[in-house]
Amino acid sequence: MNVRIKRGLILALVIVAIVTTALWDRVRLAIEERSVTSIKAQRLVRYELGLPLPGTPDTDRLDARLAEQGFGLGSPVFIRIFKAESELEIWFRREGRFHLFATYPICRWSGQLGPKLQQGDRQSPEGFYSVTREQLNPNSRWHRSFNIGFPNALDRAHKRTGTFLMVHGGCSSVGCYAMTDPVIAEIWRLVTAALDNGQPRFDVHIFPFRLTPANMALRTGSPWLPFWLNLQTGYEHFEADGVPPKVSVCNGVYA
Repeated sequence: MNVRIKRGLILALVIVAIVTTALWDRVRLAIEERSVTSIKAQRLVRYELGLPLPGTPDTDRLDARLAEQGFGLGSPVFIRIFKAESELEIWFRREGRFHLFATYPICRWSGQLGPKLQQGDRQSPEGFYSVTREQLNPNSRWHRSFNIGFPNALDRAHKRTGTFLMVHGGCSSVGCYAMTDPVIAEIWRLVTAALDNGQPRFDVHIFPFRLTPANMALRTGSPWLPFWLNLQTGYEHFEADGVPPKVSVCNGVYA
């Protein structure tokens, strides 16, 4: 075979492989986005029917579950939220690092993947936040709630606006994360016990999805990729050593 023809065929095959991979990534991303919408709809239906959401821990057995995993009320807590997976995790510190205690299904969050930008955009935020006792509301219209602390220093640096962005009970959201009443009651008991035991504040890290290399590769065309790459640094620090990183803001990005 002519060398020039052979090189042409190889180049064509490479181009086909690249195009096929790109198209498949777009298909996978579209499937995931439809899946997120479907999860929201299914959970709302189950909530309205009075059914527990799939994956909800047995909140009636909280003390037993703590004992089974070697934890106790009052241990320092750390929270992570993942939008695409619609999950909230609670971690407890033991022997110098945090260990996963429970994963709860989120009943409802609003908007799309990406940070909250302005008051009224109905977007649930993403970023690194922290909560003190003053941000807890035991008399919330949504049974119990705590304010995540939006806008934080990075949000303010980008002139993002919004108020009263909560994790709360029920299954309705306008920029919040709704957990149902039984679940928020359990979360409330865990975080208030930690604060009562001397933890001055607990961190809440909110991500668009689990920031693995594979998930990031699917979103190379997103306008929020630089922001998510910035979040990924903190995500990877915690994944590596089980300790939430100390976060500050420098020149408009997390450091």
